[in-house]
Amino acid sequence: MEPAAAPPRRRIKLALQGGGSHGAFTWGALDRLLQDDRLEIEGIVGTSAGAMNTALLADGLAAGGPELARRMLAEFWEGVGRIASTGPVRPSPLDSLASPGTMRFSPSWAVADLMMKVFSPYQLNPGNWNPLRRLLEQVVDFARLRAAPGPAAFVCATNVLTGRLRIFDRAEMSAAAVMASACLPQIFQAVEVEGQHYWDGGYSGNPPIFPLIYMGGCPDILIVQLNPINIPEVPRDMRAILDRINTLAFNSSLLREMRMIRFVTELIDRGDLDGARYLRLFVHAIEAEAELAALDPSSKLNADPGFLRHLAALGAARAEAFLATHFEAIGQRSSVDLDTSFC
Repeated sequence: MEPAAAPPRRRIKLALQGGGSHGAFTWGALDRLLQDDRLEIEGIVGTSAGAMNTALLADGLAAGGPELARRMLAEFWEGVGRIASTGPVRPSPLDSLASPGTMRFSPSWAVADLMMKVFSPYQLNPGNWNPLRRLLEQVVDFARLRAAPGPAAFVCATNVLTGRLRIFDRAEMSAAAVMASACLPQIFQAVEVEGQHYWDGGYSGNPPIFPLIYMGGCPDILIVQLNPINIPEVPRDMRAILDRINTLAFNSSLLREMRMIRFVTELIDRGDLDGARYLRLFVHAIEAEAELAALDPSSKLNADPGFLRHLAALGAARAEAFLATHFEAIGQRSSVDLDTSFC
């Protein structure tokens, strides 16, 4: 008797949020997803740290499949940790005893935080030195990424002068485009791409969902969520207040798109829209809202190797839980309640 044929793989699209060093959570989540041969990644969109993860994942999958993608993700994030371990801003010994990721007791962080509030990156870093760009170019072969077949890939940035969202698709992907998507204006000078200047894509889409809708294909979108929508208490110190303001701004576009998805879904379910013409989307999420919301705001700029590994382990555990609980929903239904999760 011939062995039964393996069931077809379930196709998904990934939407990867940005969140500074919290992007290591996504590293862990992707590493676990890539080990599951029941899945096929059809498209990826990312912003900021999510844009870096998008480039790494898309290039790795196209060039060597899931195992190469896993190695490239690990190489990049371990490289981020090495850069941070020799940099001037690091957690103090007291921070390691306080809570995961915090740098609130670090004198170097206090000085850096003050300097970022007083001086612009054009004053603090006139040469626009950014070691992350060199690392990204060492790990990702952008010429190969643009030319090779593979999952659709998109990163987004915000045009400084017009405020408009710019989507860079796979054919336009470059180190400059990815760094534009990750350009926090308090830290780095605006990134120039094709004569236009860009800041972090999170100001206009974190991440934008519509590129995954417009490309067609499978109906399942899996959001790897870094920025908490809900927090347990009102922020009271200035850094926490500013962090919450940024989080609200970075989540606003995603929440609007989720409301529109819910609205269209309701119209299809009521028969007011033709379900054969309009794609009924299924939304899923990998998140650790309570754990990430509890982290100190300084942790988003803390790339200490131990903290990055902590986040990656958390991401892998949450991806494991998603697969164990919601794998059967892929292709069938949403596994998140849009009303309570995003709307």
